Amino acid sequence: MWQDKLKEIIYILENSNVNEIEVSFWGRRYRVSKQAGVVVQENSGLGTSTTTQDLEKTRSEVENLTDLEESVELDSNNGEDLLSPMPGTFYIAQTPDDDPFVSKGDSVKKGQTLCIIEAMKIMNEIESEFDGTVIDIKVNDGEPVEYNQPLFVINPS
Repeated sequence: MWQDKLKEIIYILENSNVNEIEVSFWGRRYRVSKQAGVVVQENSGLGTSTTTQDLEKTRSEVENLTDLEESVELDSNNGEDLLSPMPGTFYIAQTPDDDPFVSKGDSVKKGQTLCIIEAMKIMNEIESEFDGTVIDIKVNDGEPVEYNQPLFVINPS
């Protein structure tokens, strides 16, 4: 029975923009993710082939991307990222006419509502995990978000 549920989860993942799904049921925890990899093609046409120089160039491009990712991570370490616990639609206020739950520079307390993520027609309030100050809001109102996508940067106090 749980195998059918797992197959259903894999089917949902394959047919959506979501990159990773993690669920727990019947005392078991499952994590399914799409794997992105680097593809190196070899041209087997007349007299063309992938040379060692081409492979070295591709390898150095991948290393440069890794270095870039590390530098981006270092830049965002001024505060703690609050990540989305689910895929859905991000809302910064209860209704479009209401004031936002928080703005940049606001002080927040642990358990304070920061935003709402609508998932499958259910409005899920996302709360702060710690006391601090909102440094940045990474998502605009009404935008779709994915699992583990950074929503806020909070400087803990």
